[in-house]
Amino acid sequence: MEFYTLQVFRTVATEKSFSRAAEKLLRTQPAVSLAIQRLENEIGERLIDRTGKDLLLTDAGRIVLEYSRRFENIRHEMENTLAELRDNAAGRLIIGANESTTLYLLQHIQKYRRLYPKVKVQVRRSLSSKIPSQLIDGDLELGVISYDPADGRLVSRIIYTDHLSFVVSPHHRFAGRDSVSIAELGMETFIAHNVLSPYREVVIREFQRHKIPLNMDVEMPTVETIRRLVARDEGVAFLPRMCVEQEFEQGILCEVAVPELSVERKIRLVHPARRALSHAAKAFLELVKE
Repeated sequence: MEFYTLQVFRTVATEKSFSRAAEKLLRTQPAVSLAIQRLENEIGERLIDRTGKDLLLTDAGRIVLEYSRRFENIRHEMENTLAELRDNAAGRLIIGANESTTLYLLQHIQKYRRLYPKVKVQVRRSLSSKIPSQLIDGDLELGVISYDPADGRLVSRIIYTDHLSFVVSPHHRFAGRDSVSIAELGMETFIAHNVLSPYREVVIREFQRHKIPLNMDVEMPTVETIRRLVARDEGVAFLPRMCVEQEFEQGILCEVAVPELSVERKIRLVHPARRALSHAAKAFLELVKE
């Protein structure tokens, strides 16, 4: 089985089109079709269901796609290792993080780039819940998450301790106060993040424990949209403090303490426990330790 045929299959599956795959690979469509046929003949299974209008993978196709991605990751790992043998400063560093945890990387990346300017740094946006499995599968070298993965195959190190902030508009009735009790929040409209997280569950449980209604009438996909809605006094929110520090300084948002919800947010840098890391990743870990 050749890398090329797997690459062709992976491109067809990703593009969901033979013609678009041919354009991306700079090949003719017949050449792409022939490569897929050869791969199917070699495996002895149909990989693509050609009976319908849309391009769909068979069960065998989905399995081959998963393994072809792993082969591609191994190929990239080989290329990185060979590049590092030629030039210890070269290589590539891939880190997985979600929207908010990316912020905790900025100071480290800034320092890392000054020390190793030839290393290509790529931060991939990913769901925090999927980062541990992506590390184990080899899709990522390092990951940043806000919870303990509790997996013996991974090593995690706390790189920052933050907390959840109760955030309101400067025009909100709570804006001039230092603190409010959770009992006063039952009539508020909360702008919630629609991605499940341990901290969202902590907030929900605390409201339930105090028997206070939690009105999450609006859910948004990003921290940025939540910040904007709160700034327009469309509701209130709990957000990681680091995500709103600049808005506090500019007076766009206000932080009000809720004593019953003093929640620390520990940010962890995670990597596989047993797999050898590239020199680029090892150098980043050493920098974070300092």
